[in-house]
Amino acid sequence: MSESINTLDELLNDPMIQLVMERDRVRPAELRMLLEKARDRAADDSRIDQPMVPPAHVVARSCLAQWLYR
Repeated sequence: MSESINTLDELLNDPMIQLVMERDRVRPAELRMLLEKARDRAADDSRIDQPMVPPAHVVARSCLAQWLYR
């Protein structure tokens, strides 16, 4: 992965990321939806100045709860 990746699209199109996601059975569309929901929730929270992406362990727990793994 390059340090020049700036967007989620660039990240999801990275071949290494695609291999890891395939290995972990993570679906790109569902990951995108999860991250967008987290961003929107954070943006609605008046205590947070900037939207944030949750830590990996929170994303993993949420993916398992929503059956985003194949």
